[in-house]
Amino acid sequence: MAGGARDPGRSVTSRVLAILDAFDVDHSRLTLSEIASRSGMALSTVHRLVGELEEWQALRRTADGSYHIGIRLWELGQLAPDSLQAVAHPWLQELFGSTGENVHLAIREGVEVLYVDRVFGKRAVPIVSHTGGRLPMHCTGVGKALLAFEPGWFVTSFLSRPLERFTPHTVTEPGRLSRELAQIRARGYAITHEEMTLGSCSAAAPIIADGVPVAAVGIVVSSRRVRELPRLVDPLLTATDGIARAYHTAVAPPARPRQ
Repeated sequence: MAGGARDPGRSVTSRVLAILDAFDVDHSRLTLSEIASRSGMALSTVHRLVGELEEWQALRRTADGSYHIGIRLWELGQLAPDSLQAVAHPWLQELFGSTGENVHLAIREGVEVLYVDRVFGKRAVPIVSHTGGRLPMHCTGVGKALLAFEPGWFVTSFLSRPLERFTPHTVTEPGRLSRELAQIRARGYAITHEEMTLGSCSAAAPIIADGVPVAAVGIVVSSRRVRELPRLVDPLLTATDGIARAYHTAVAPPARPRQ
C-alpha cells in the first residue's frame, strides 16, 4: 500500500500511482473508501482522480459501485517487452500437455516470486498462485528453486529475515532451509510438500541463463499424488533447459558480420 499520500506536496502523478498501487491480486475490486484508505489520500481527492481514471478506462466501475483495473492498462501492459514469457509459453504448454498438471512461470521480485504465466486445466488441483500475483520464496517450489541459485550474499540476507509459517510443514528454520537450498543446487530442482497450502505439493526448477537464475518453472499436484512428483522431474528439467536455450538466443546480441 502506498504511504504518505496525504502529503500536500505530492504531485498529481504520484497520487494517481498511489491509487493504482492500491489494487493487487488480493484487492482486485475496491470501493472509493477502500481506495482512499489503501492509498492514504482524502476521499474527495480519490473521488476526483478515480473519475478521471475511469474516463480514460484505466479503471472501470462495476454495478455495485466498486472499481477494478480497466482495459486501457491491460492494453498498455501488452506493449511491455517480455522475451522470457514469449519463449517460455510454448514450453509451458508442452509441459502441461505431457503432465496434465498446473504449470507456472515465476520470476524473483525482491524477496518474493511474481507469477508471470500459467497453464492449467479443469482436472488440475486448485492452487493459490495467479498470474500477476506474488508469494513468498521460502515456501513455494519456484521460490526455493530461484533462491538456491541466488548469490551467497542474497541467500544470507534472506535467511536472516523472519520467515512466516503458512502451514505446519513450512520450513522457517534458517539452518534447515540453508541445507535444503544446498540440496536443490546439487540436484537442480526443488520439491515442496504442503508448505504454502495444505493439499498440494510441487516440483520446480530454475531457468539458468548465462549463470543467472532468470525465472523458475513449477508443477503443482495434489498431495495425494506426491509420489508421482519424481516422474515429473525429467519433463520439468527438459522444459527449463529448453527455455534457457531459447531465451539465450532471444536476448543474445546479433552476431557482427565478419570483416
